[in-house]
Amino acid sequence: MTLTLPGPILFGAESDALTAWQRLLDLPVDEERLDEAPEPIRTRRTTIARPVTVQGPGTFFGKETRTIELLPTEREGWWFDRSDHDEWLRIGVGIHNVWTTGQVVSNIVLRSGSPHNYVRLVEHIIALRMGMGIDDLVIKIDSGDPPLFDVGSMPLVEGLEAAGVVESGYPLNYVTVKEPVVFSTPEQKLLIFEPADPADPKLELDCGIEFPNAIGTQRIHMVLNRDTFRRGAHARTNTTAKKKLMCQTVGKLFADVRNLGYTDQNVLIAGKKKYHNTPGLMLNGKSLEAVWHRAILDLLAAVALIDRGHFLGKISSFKAGHAMDVEAIQHLYREDFIVDLPLGKEEDVGSDQRV
Repeated sequence: MTLTLPGPILFGAESDALTAWQRLLDLPVDEERLDEAPEPIRTRRTTIARPVTVQGPGTFFGKETRTIELLPTEREGWWFDRSDHDEWLRIGVGIHNVWTTGQVVSNIVLRSGSPHNYVRLVEHIIALRMGMGIDDLVIKIDSGDPPLFDVGSMPLVEGLEAAGVVESGYPLNYVTVKEPVVFSTPEQKLLIFEPADPADPKLELDCGIEFPNAIGTQRIHMVLNRDTFRRGAHARTNTTAKKKLMCQTVGKLFADVRNLGYTDQNVLIAGKKKYHNTPGLMLNGKSLEAVWHRAILDLLAAVALIDRGHFLGKISSFKAGHAMDVEAIQHLYREDFIVDLPLGKEEDVGSDQRV
């Protein structure tokens, strides 16, 4: 049977998209969690019940301790607040505030106003918006350099769990794409967004990766819920042994990576044929740490930039990364592909007066 794309291509070539999609479908699924219940649909927005503080070594300045305060708010959305500059605007978590996706170190950087008012490597923080059931939050941070933890984003997950969740009187909006849409690149990277079924609302992820090193090919297919999110939140970012060595030698000539806080504990280091440290998230003798990190802490971070509502649907990803993720979300906004998903919303919750 001839493979056809499920929808129009917003960027890329059809031939590249078809090749990439076939390669994804041909990958064996290493871990499948499609029979699990999705997160229950909520009608009201939430924030945390009390403040909580989390600390860790800096990502780009590893010898510095960085502090994050997670604060409840009546302001809609997620916001970064640079406590080292009280006069600066808060930085809203949304696609319109993405500045760059990094050069030497791939990461999502958000900014507002002044180019000095930025926060780097936000993906491991903002992905929690998709998996923790918390819609409104202020993240007070003492620099533009967030901490890099030894166990993925679990200190933040545990902090939010300890803080508790409270509902507000404001309605929660769900969104999806109006029709299936495809993105591809000449390197045969692929993203496909498909609409949610209002009769079975959920976020489904089919994610495959391919690396020319010990990571190799990996694929997971899941329904997002608290358990699958929590599993992926354990996964560290990955790098190659060659890149880590470069950053710690020649990289010292460049300001962006001169003091990079990568260690043998907080990143997964892949050599050509084997890992240089102990990999995590083992299943049937194979580490799936890299693909879980890609699905939960990278891809969902880009989805968290959709600030019109909480996104539901199906996303298929093969070999994509931050730059492609962000460009895809930008195109969804530019081409008006994001639409409201009617799910029997309450009519008496009142209008939202927050800013």
